[in-house]
Amino acid sequence: MPVSTGDTVVVEYTGRLPDGTVFDTSLESVAEKHGLDHHPDREYTPLTVEVGNGRIIEGLEEGLVGLEAGDQETITVAPEDAYGEHSEDRVVAYDTAELREMLGGREPTEGMELQTEEGLPGTVVSVDEQARVDFNHDLAGETLEFQVEVVSVD
Repeated sequence: MPVSTGDTVVVEYTGRLPDGTVFDTSLESVAEKHGLDHHPDREYTPLTVEVGNGRIIEGLEEGLVGLEAGDQETITVAPEDAYGEHSEDRVVAYDTAELREMLGGREPTEGMELQTEEGLPGTVVSVDEQARVDFNHDLAGETLEFQVEVVSVD
């Protein structure tokens, strides 16, 4: 039975950048082989998705449509169907002293990860009189490749 909108699909997957860098996987052996640094409590299990509910990136969801249980496929997802293009509008400059105060006295440093009060994650990309914080998703602007195996379709 081919996957269609509304179906619940279980897939094993590995996400790669075009240069082969693995950024995520449902397979523990792949994570270990590629040195992925995930939360130690993470369980590596197949991904269960209801196709059409928007819980995964659009391009991957669309790429599952038409596949059947047992199919193995590589789905290539353009940035606009994943995390969008990298946007300079999402890089915000703060007065460094003001950012330090917002961080509870911690000194902002390049590479520091932070989160706004609204929960938006960002990374400090430069610090001088001003600190620039990039609020783009880490994979913004990237074409993504997902190697998937459809385990089941309901």
